[in-house]
Amino acid sequence: MAGPMDLAAGSDFAVPESRLRTSPFERLMLAGESLPLTIPARIYVCGITPYDVTHLGHASTFVWADVVRRVIRMTGVDTVLTRNITDVDDVLTRTATERGRPFDEFGLTQEYYFDRDMAALHVRPPTHTPHARHHIEHVVLLASALLANGAAYERDGHVYLRGAHVPNAVGLSREDALALSSEYGDRPDDTLRDDPFDVAVWHPAGPGDPAWPSPWGAGRPGWHAECTAMALATLGGVVDVIVGGADLSFPHHAYQAAMAEAALGVTPFARRYVRVGTVHLDGLKMAKSTANLVLVSDLLHSASGAAIRLMLLDRQWNEAWEYRPDALRDASRLLEDLYTAAGTRSSSSTAVTGVRAALLDDLDVPTAVRIAVESGGDAARQVIRTLALQ
Repeated sequence: MAGPMDLAAGSDFAVPESRLRTSPFERLMLAGESLPLTIPARIYVCGITPYDVTHLGHASTFVWADVVRRVIRMTGVDTVLTRNITDVDDVLTRTATERGRPFDEFGLTQEYYFDRDMAALHVRPPTHTPHARHHIEHVVLLASALLANGAAYERDGHVYLRGAHVPNAVGLSREDALALSSEYGDRPDDTLRDDPFDVAVWHPAGPGDPAWPSPWGAGRPGWHAECTAMALATLGGVVDVIVGGADLSFPHHAYQAAMAEAALGVTPFARRYVRVGTVHLDGLKMAKSTANLVLVSDLLHSASGAAIRLMLLDRQWNEAWEYRPDALRDASRLLEDLYTAAGTRSSSSTAVTGVRAALLDDLDVPTAVRIAVESGGDAARQVIRTLALQ
C-alpha cells in the first residue's frame, strides 16, 4: 500500500517562500487576514451532490468561488481550481432508485443541468472536476495512511477517524457539535465508535448501495473522506482557499482538514476559507430537503445571467440574506448603470486603483461597483471584466 505522500498528484505540499507574491496588489484580504498568493493559487470548491436542480443557495457559493478565482487572476497569479462532484451519496442513490435509473447515469444527467446553469451565470469551468466514484482508490489510500499514523481504527469493516479533538479545534462546544453532527448525518450515536465525534472514512455498503473493494471489505467512502481525497489528489497537501457554504463549516470542513492534516502531517490544510453566507426564502434557508427553493433556471426566464450574478455579489460574501424578487430588479437596474458608465471615456487611474483595492480587500464588490458607476470608463470596464458581468 502506498504511503501518505502518494496521495497527491505531483503537487508541492509545502509553500516555498519563493512562490509567494508579495507586492501590494498580490495579497488578498479574506476575513481580515492577508493571504500572500502562491503560484499557482490552489482553490478547492465543495461541489454538488447531483440529484436535483440548482437553486440560488448553491449558485451563490459557486459564483463567489468564481470571483475569488478571477480576483486572484486579476493580480497576474494563475489559479488551479477543483470543484468536486459528490456522486457517492445516500440521497443520490435513493433518488436514482426512485426514478429507476443507475446512480451514476442519473448523477451525470443532473450534472449536465448544473453545468448549464453555471454557464448562464458566467462561472468558468473548473480546472479539475473530480467525481467521488473515480477516486475510491484515493479514499482507500487516505484511510490506510490514517490507520498507519494511529489517527484511525478499523472495526467491523468500518474505518473511523479519531475525532474527539475536532470540535474543540474549531471552537465548538460539545453540545453544539453533537447537534450539528446529528443534523448532517454523522451519526454520533453509532455504538461502534469509540467517541461520538469519530467519523467514517470508510464503511460497508448497505444492500443495494454502490460498493467497491477495499482491505476492510466491500464498501464505500464517508462524505468527509471523499472531499479530502479529491482535494489531495488534485491539489496536494496544502490548499490556499477552500470555498463552500457557511453551513459546511462543521462538520464537513472541520473533518476534511482533520483527515488531511493527520494523514500528511502538514498544518494547516487550508490557508483560508471563504464560507459563503446562506440564502433564505420566507425566513428559511434554501435547501433541497425542504423544497424551499428559488431555481436559477426559473430566474433566467426573466433576467440575464449577469443580473442574477450581480444580485448574488452585491453584498459581503459571508452575509446571510433573504431573497426577494425586487432584489433581482434592483440588480438589473444597477447592471444597466454599470454598462452606461462603461461607455464613457473616463480614464481615471485613481478609480481603477480603487476598484482593484476594493476587490482585494475582502472581495468588496459593492464598493468596487459604486466606484465604477461613479467614475465610469476604465474603472467600470475593469469591474465588468473582473466580475464577468457581460
